[in-house]
Amino acid sequence: MKKDDSLDLDFHDIKPAFPLSRREFLRLMGGGLFIFFSLGDSLAAQERPRQRRFRQSLPGDFNAFLRIGEDGRVSCFTGKIEMGHGIITSLAQMLADELEVPLDSVDMVMGDTAVCPWDMGTFGSMSTRFFGPPLRAAAAEARAVLIELGAEYLQTSASQLKVEGGVIFHKSQSQKRVTYAQLTQGKKIARQLKREAVLEKASDFTIVGVPVLRTDAEDKVTGKAKFAGDIREPGMLYARIVRPLAHDARLISVDTSAAKKIKGARVIETDDLVAVLHEDPELTEEALNQVKAQWMKPVAKVDEKTIFDHLVKVAPEGQDVSQGGNLAEGKRISKSVVEHTYLDGYVAHAPIETHTALAKIEGDNATIWASTQTPFRLQQEAASALGFPVEHVRIITPFVGGGFGGKTRNQQGVEAAKLARLSGKPVQVAWTRAEEFFYDTFRPAAVVKIKAGFNGSGLLTLWDYGVYYAGERGASHFYDIPHHRTVAYGGGWRGTPGSHPFGTGAWRAPANNTNTFARESHIDILAAEAGIDPLEFRLKNLKDKRMIRVLKAVARKFGWKPAKAPSDRGWGIATGIDAGTYVAHMAEVEVDKNTGHVQVKRVVCAQDMGLCVNPEGATIQMEGCITMGLGYALREDIHFKGGEIFDLNFDTYEIPRFSWLPRIETVLIDDKEAAPQGGGEPAIICMGGVIANAIYDAIGVRIFQLPMNPERIKQALS
Repeated sequence: MKKDDSLDLDFHDIKPAFPLSRREFLRLMGGGLFIFFSLGDSLAAQERPRQRRFRQSLPGDFNAFLRIGEDGRVSCFTGKIEMGHGIITSLAQMLADELEVPLDSVDMVMGDTAVCPWDMGTFGSMSTRFFGPPLRAAAAEARAVLIELGAEYLQTSASQLKVEGGVIFHKSQSQKRVTYAQLTQGKKIARQLKREAVLEKASDFTIVGVPVLRTDAEDKVTGKAKFAGDIREPGMLYARIVRPLAHDARLISVDTSAAKKIKGARVIETDDLVAVLHEDPELTEEALNQVKAQWMKPVAKVDEKTIFDHLVKVAPEGQDVSQGGNLAEGKRISKSVVEHTYLDGYVAHAPIETHTALAKIEGDNATIWASTQTPFRLQQEAASALGFPVEHVRIITPFVGGGFGGKTRNQQGVEAAKLARLSGKPVQVAWTRAEEFFYDTFRPAAVVKIKAGFNGSGLLTLWDYGVYYAGERGASHFYDIPHHRTVAYGGGWRGTPGSHPFGTGAWRAPANNTNTFARESHIDILAAEAGIDPLEFRLKNLKDKRMIRVLKAVARKFGWKPAKAPSDRGWGIATGIDAGTYVAHMAEVEVDKNTGHVQVKRVVCAQDMGLCVNPEGATIQMEGCITMGLGYALREDIHFKGGEIFDLNFDTYEIPRFSWLPRIETVLIDDKEAAPQGGGEPAIICMGGVIANAIYDAIGVRIFQLPMNPERIKQALS
């Protein structure tokens, strides 16, 4: 099976910068024990050639470090950020368990470019998989160093010592003990992680694998948690920016005279920016409404109906993702061959928190508080816009209110920085919901074409798969098919010049939602054509033991009873792999044939993610993925004409409501001896496929385009 491409971000435009040396870090941080480590080696096993070139370009020093302070508290400094996915807790669990300290003694310092070493960003369900192993190793190294220091302090051999709760004591003379804090007082000890660091055995875990309430939960439910929009600075101005009517529209004229008459309002006009600023956000809005701007819109060439033909027409030559056997032979030996095309429209990220940033400039130094998944990228972008050396720009990332891949771009941060410099005041730019939709990098529209066949025994014999513009993540099948080919056209979610009329980008499990919808719909069609129960058909055509295990686990929990589809029960199955994690879903739906409304009544999801660091956090992520997946499966769709976006708020762009929510049940297949895999995205990938298959089982019609809204269901029924 091909490696997944969750590392697939725009690495080519990231230039790693390390403004502080190790010596400067030590000077700033005071006393204690420091362990420096690099993320680079952990990427090596998973990467593709382009990613390997990127990793090899990194400075060979360190990407993160942990510190055991003189007060006994443990701090991990990392460029990763917390955006609701829970790594602020799960990473702390890994560190605490390996270092043998209480979880509440660990502080995660995240996304502050002044004190955290460079990191490429937080995306792709990579933090636990790729950052976790070196973090554990660094903690093991720290534990070994502290035991050596403890042996000297207690005048005994290290082999006679053990650690519990940050206290080192003699195995047979428990009164001989010393705390981590005592050992680090008055000292400044630095170590580079050694390759031979001895990790704790899974059987010895006391914190990892235990359900833990998220460490940020109380602050978030009580309102103590700070997001970028909560930050205030003396003299701060609120900014609103004159926006175009459509992407690539050209500003013909602008009249700001009326806005300037509002007391206290400031107007800034540059070649690429027209903005109004005021210390009162309501008066800023009023001033913006007084600006008269004329735009020339480009000629619209596509809309949400014609985009699919356009994408196939402009697609470049395809790139093979996987292949085997001979397609002609596969067709020859097939009893039945079925061919269909699947369509998937543009989808918005629609986070609770819109893109927000506050910028403050003092002399030749800038500080920016921003909602971003890529603080170090923003640091470089802001430095370039301001003409500052990169080390003179500090990005502080408070809690981020949802990203899903949409906050890897930092336009709002650059806008705030420019306006702060031009106005001489701290400036906050908080996008409105309309701006959030307009400037979103949507999940791209995509087309999938599949031709597949099976023999007289119900075994798959042919699989010819082509995906246009979604990307290859999740495109490779995992079924046992002797004659197969998978081809990706148009790269991935970035698209190719002339493909999309506006920006596109990564969206939670990019490409995999589209690919899983198409693949699992087609597998179900083949099962129905063969007259075989859809679960039996899948198991019959699988050799992958992990996939068989999750399918059987979800079937047990769901209480699956074999039947040929459509059975009128409204039951569906879908399965997939994302970020190294195996998932299988079963769902029950009810369809109103008169209105086309689909009510999802129950969803069961089984997930094999290797070692599960925090079962509570993993369960929350699974439930969140299932809930969010209802949206792209049933209603979310961007309507547009050329570069003009018609969905600018939730009155027309419908995300899941509480009334939609089914009964959700989860199964975690925990394998403590296996490496931990991604958990923030996998459970979303099957939602389109499982609901499509359940709809077919309920009413006997197949929907080939997402979202499966009432209009499409009524049209299919007619």
